[in-house]
Amino acid sequence: MSELGNKLKDTPVWKVWCVAKKVPFVHAGWKLMKKARSRIHRFYTLKVWFPHVYKKYASQPVDEKKVVFVEIRLNEITNSFRLLHQRLEESGKYEIHDHFLRNSFVPSKVYDRNCVAFLKDIATAKYVFVNEASNVLGCIKKRPETIVTQTWHGCGAFKKFGFSTAELIFGLTRKEMLKYPFYTNYTYVTLSSPEVAWAYEEAMNLHDRKEVLQPVGISRTDVFFDPVFIENAYAHLHEVMPESKGKKVIAYAPTFRGRVAHGQAPDRLDIPMMREALGEDYVLLIKQHPLVRNAPEIPADCASFALDVTDKMSIDDLLCVSDICISDYSSLVFEYSLFERPMIFFAYDLDEYFDWRGFYYDYYEMAPGPIYDTTEQIVHYIQNIDTEFDRRRVADFRNKFMSACDGHATDRILELISAK
Repeated sequence: MSELGNKLKDTPVWKVWCVAKKVPFVHAGWKLMKKARSRIHRFYTLKVWFPHVYKKYASQPVDEKKVVFVEIRLNEITNSFRLLHQRLEESGKYEIHDHFLRNSFVPSKVYDRNCVAFLKDIATAKYVFVNEASNVLGCIKKRPETIVTQTWHGCGAFKKFGFSTAELIFGLTRKEMLKYPFYTNYTYVTLSSPEVAWAYEEAMNLHDRKEVLQPVGISRTDVFFDPVFIENAYAHLHEVMPESKGKKVIAYAPTFRGRVAHGQAPDRLDIPMMREALGEDYVLLIKQHPLVRNAPEIPADCASFALDVTDKMSIDDLLCVSDICISDYSSLVFEYSLFERPMIFFAYDLDEYFDWRGFYYDYYEMAPGPIYDTTEQIVHYIQNIDTEFDRRRVADFRNKFMSACDGHATDRILELISAK
């Protein structure tokens, strides 16, 4: 709430307003005014203010040692950047700058200030790394000396994004994306396999710049080939959940529902049923998507079987220690395929999700594991996993979508940018 709003809150004016805004025509008018204000603010920041700030500071020489990492939403350096960040820092050759814009997580004034600081900084940077779409980065005319690498936050090509969703409920219109571009100014986009280049070309509107798409692998997947990392992941698991010792681990890691700014968690998995049927041999670890604000609670009588590890374990740690992964439409199944372990697709709302966002490949043909819509089916599969699991199906999936991920992606990305 604004400073003026806080001052009015304890006055009669506020009480009158609280009653008035419930009147239909007042409420409708207020919504229209808010939309108009939002459109004006977006035009001013992305077409006037931000480009002016960048242009002003880009008149200064490029700092050949400056590397900028930007997280669009979250407040920490995430796994998409971690290895690259570490390698560049350890080299001692670069000055590393980190920016956290916090889009959708802070008031607009704070977000705008964060954006201005970011644009001032990249105006003289030699290297910029980004892992999400950003109309702040897209609104400027980037100087040619700066190398911008989009590492993206997922592997493969699963659910649609960007221009691929222009005609779907989830996305903006094509006209809006062209007016306020998100995917311009990339020097490189790193991919997990040549197979998925067509999807990113479509999503990022790169039909005339296909050379930007580089199937050199995804940096964050290198940890899955590191024995020390995997050993530490198991140690962390046993610290977080001692009950897991001697048992197999089922990971449940669904994607969010709804829009990015208000991500909702699915709540259809019957945890008590799973505990009753599988509790002697398994534990269930639940990892919600980072954009989910309010997750369903785990029943108290299931505490020794199930644990929400959203804030306790990284997704990379969880994938390393899981014997079975249950997901739905999340791209993490691409990373998990590197282990060639069983996957279950709990897609109870598949038709609705398809209408909302859609997929790049036929869901039924692509999924390297069974697709279910009830917990009973999941339980039955796990109880019979020795005969039901088809490893060859997962291996084929891995070879198709993850062929460039072999533990050396970070090396190739650094070689790519240094050769420019």
